[in-house]
Amino acid sequence: MAEFTMELNDEQKEVRDWLHGFAADVIRPAAAEWDEREETPWPVIQEAAKVGIYSLDFYAQQYFDATGLGIPMAMEELFWGDAGIALSIVGTGLAAVGVLANGTEEQIGTWIPQMYGDPSDVKVAAFCSSEPDAGSDVASMRTRAVYDEAKDEWVINGTKTWVTNGGIANVHVVVASVDPELGSKGHASFIVPPGTPGLTQGQKFKKHGIRASHTAEVVLDGVRLPGSCLLGGKEKLDERLARAREKARKGGERVKNAAMATFEASRPAVGAMAVGTARAAYEVALDYARTREQFGRPIIDNQGVAFQLADMRTQIDAARLLVWRASWMAVNGRPFEAAEGSMSKLFASETAKKVTAQAIQILGGNGYTREYPVERMHRDAAIYTIFEGTSEIQRLVISRTISGMPIR
Repeated sequence: MAEFTMELNDEQKEVRDWLHGFAADVIRPAAAEWDEREETPWPVIQEAAKVGIYSLDFYAQQYFDATGLGIPMAMEELFWGDAGIALSIVGTGLAAVGVLANGTEEQIGTWIPQMYGDPSDVKVAAFCSSEPDAGSDVASMRTRAVYDEAKDEWVINGTKTWVTNGGIANVHVVVASVDPELGSKGHASFIVPPGTPGLTQGQKFKKHGIRASHTAEVVLDGVRLPGSCLLGGKEKLDERLARAREKARKGGERVKNAAMATFEASRPAVGAMAVGTARAAYEVALDYARTREQFGRPIIDNQGVAFQLADMRTQIDAARLLVWRASWMAVNGRPFEAAEGSMSKLFASETAKKVTAQAIQILGGNGYTREYPVERMHRDAAIYTIFEGTSEIQRLVISRTISGMPIR
């Protein structure tokens, strides 16, 4: 087990500086354009692929960093550049992780390369979980997968929503219910290969923020998949369902808490994204306060501005520490006895909303215009308190964990 540390090692610092350079030189100059266009920034993704950032190898190296700091460090730097473009770059990773976590070696080797493509022909992937009536309440999922034993095929029907890269992805990973009576434990994940009949893009959402990231509905109408597209295989699924049914008969609380622990482990990465956006807005505000003069002196000389900056920096550093602690705990198998994963996501996301709003206030009228980036950063920051579990859901998880109440 790696000791918890607040100091990056030399290799991590080198990666951080490399990512920061890419964010500063490639992502930031393109941020305003792609925000206005509300389109996937394919040229930027291609540049990320050329240098090795947009690749499974890069994210695997960060994920398996024994200190747990690889992923949060990477997320912070990329999202410091721009949240919308960064999400377009990292969005495929969610689908890839889904295959890595549940797939066979053959499935991993077959499908993950097709998710990324290559630098000359980049592809993206999509992870399809949320539904119009099943967001936080994953047990209410209605998308259904039915096994056709005669043909060894799965037939999937349903609608997914809020899907990053939905409809434009080369590979879609779809979560569907195979046994509705088991709730979330009756779910399974499926690979939908490129060009599969029955999968279409529904509406593309015009969003308040993160506009450079494509978000849309995915409609599955009689999608037929060969048995080999069930992640992990039929035998493994049948064994898991049998165990879930047995545990449900004996009392299902332990099952529900185990499922919640999976979500807990992924939330610090979202917290790191929020830290990156908050830090970017703080730095713009700090530079502005140092150079903007009113009444013959820089506005940072006024306590009303200086104290805001002091609070902003304090909150950002506190958020980062919570994210790093939770990330280290997750990698080293330490249990989240007080929902530390949700704590990090909650505090960091709320900090991003508050800090970006304060940055606009410090810039005054300039901050309210699109001539300065803090307006875009504030719009982008709103998503952190919503996706991967709303702030209200995080508080629910934390309160029930510390009180010993069951998490449903």
